[in-house]
Amino acid sequence: MDFPSWADRRNRRKILILIVISSMFYARQVCAGEVHVSQMADLTVLFDSSLRMSPGDVGDSYRAVKADLERIFGWQMSLRPTLLLIKESEEFQMMAGNPLIVAFAIPRKNLIVIDHSKMNIHPFSLETTLKHELCHLMLHERLGKAIPPKWFEEGVCQWVSDGIGEIIMDQKRSLLNRATLREAFIGLRELEDHFPNDKDSLLLAYEESKSFVAHIIREYGKEGLLRILKHMEKGEAAEVAVLNALSIPLKKLENEWQHSLRRKMNWFTYLSYHLYEVLFALMGLITIYAFIRIMWKKRVARMEDTEDAEPENKMNT
Repeated sequence: MDFPSWADRRNRRKILILIVISSMFYARQVCAGEVHVSQMADLTVLFDSSLRMSPGDVGDSYRAVKADLERIFGWQMSLRPTLLLIKESEEFQMMAGNPLIVAFAIPRKNLIVIDHSKMNIHPFSLETTLKHELCHLMLHERLGKAIPPKWFEEGVCQWVSDGIGEIIMDQKRSLLNRATLREAFIGLRELEDHFPNDKDSLLLAYEESKSFVAHIIREYGKEGLLRILKHMEKGEAAEVAVLNALSIPLKKLENEWQHSLRRKMNWFTYLSYHLYEVLFALMGLITIYAFIRIMWKKRVARMEDTEDAEPENKMNT
């Protein structure tokens, strides 16, 4: 998650608070001897001394990830980042401010912060998460002042990390599928500077970003995406870069992407994503039906008994 691309004043204050908290963390932990600092030629790693890990292995993972990113983009990265691995999830959440987030990057500080406790939870791993966050740093280093829209940056970073983002997604449901059926997309223009704060909208924003960039690659190839980035390197805004690189206005491309989702989506597909919920609901309806049927049979039986009893009473009279 690239905090500096959140341009509104409220999120700028969050960046400042985050930096202050990070500084306090460094001072408190390092002075207490709880943080191990490993200085390498191309990377600095800070981690809790109780973590069972080898800085050398982290360095090897970093270099492999960096080499892969340089191969994908055709760029050379010169920055020397700092990687801060947080052992306790509560400590990390003080910095991130969102329980869904497992990592974030601060390009202005060349800093990557990762919640190490989440790295063994599928689909996250230290290497894929590091790749996603390092992509943020690389994009900002290369594009300079041409800060990409948040939806574009997050989409690209999810693409290079094999779809892995920096938030915990609900694998049992797709909010994008639901938005497609209801035609309730969040417009890309609304996702230029920041993502929404509420859970469902945040998850949808990440899904949309990933899906839209995947659409670009599917329709124009990886080369089409790289052409957009080359135009942005020249300082062009995203809308201009897309038009010059793909010969299509961004809004039209967005409409075509949404249309492609609608074409693939139908109620059967949607229900297949919610098979367990549908079966559970059907079982509930069957149970209710069976209960009503039993109660009705009992009522009919009582009525028949009453009718049989009335002639006998008349005969006795």
